[in-house]
Amino acid sequence: MGLRLKFNLVLIAVFALGLALSAYVSKRILEANAQDEVVRNADLMMGAALAVRDYTSKQVKPQLELQLMRVFLPQSVPAYAATEMFNTLRDKHPEYSYKEATLNPTNPRDRAVEWEADIVQQFRNDTERTEMRGVRDTPTGKSLYYARPLKASSPSCISPCHDTPENAPKTMVAKYGPANGFGWKLNEIVGAQIISVPMSVPLAKADKAFQTFMTSLLGVFLLAFIVLNVVLSFLVIRPIVKMSKAADEVSTGNFDVPEFVVGSHDEIGVLATSFNRLRRSLEKAMKLLE
Repeated sequence: MGLRLKFNLVLIAVFALGLALSAYVSKRILEANAQDEVVRNADLMMGAALAVRDYTSKQVKPQLELQLMRVFLPQSVPAYAATEMFNTLRDKHPEYSYKEATLNPTNPRDRAVEWEADIVQQFRNDTERTEMRGVRDTPTGKSLYYARPLKASSPSCISPCHDTPENAPKTMVAKYGPANGFGWKLNEIVGAQIISVPMSVPLAKADKAFQTFMTSLLGVFLLAFIVLNVVLSFLVIRPIVKMSKAADEVSTGNFDVPEFVVGSHDEIGVLATSFNRLRRSLEKAMKLLE
């Protein structure tokens, strides 16, 4: 096995190990960054929903008090306003969703489905918990959900809309009926605000960045492999091959082989100098014997 082959085998083994380690670490980092991006988006969307709820409660609903006595306007309900705002967003980004999933809602569209009900139940079991995050599979791919509990934290949250059908606004009962959204208790967790953000786009970006990184790394290795082989050939292999042929000639008594021109002071240069000195000493010794 030649020196070049040994060198290349070691180089390939080292690179393969480094490539595998780099792939593992970079993949984990890029996927973690992708998930962090999704979490930031979800947190921003949750903040927007809370802002819409607060604006509706403080600035919109008070302006409609007189009109609400004649007809129920769902637009005056903070939860309805936040949901509608996100429905507008879904016109361009249908993969994003926001829902105020409630176990016993006034508006049937807010009723929690099975997986949402599980989240609400976890909040009910752990009342100190303020948020929840997780990843679930959807028909369009993995989606991260970010949830916060909905608590009936003040009497105004219950009365008159969620107390009893008799105490509720007649216009609201006429619109949604007397069977839904009543019987809430003070400080009871009645639902959860749930933001769903797709992970497909950030993960696709992470995969593309990973492929670009690995392709670049492979290109760097190939370039380094070629350069190192060229350097090895010119600085090590070729001088050693010439020296080996010269040694064969000298060993058979042929001293017409020219001396090596020492052009460097590295190990190969020192070896060439030593070989020239050995050749001259051997040539003098042979002449003395003659």
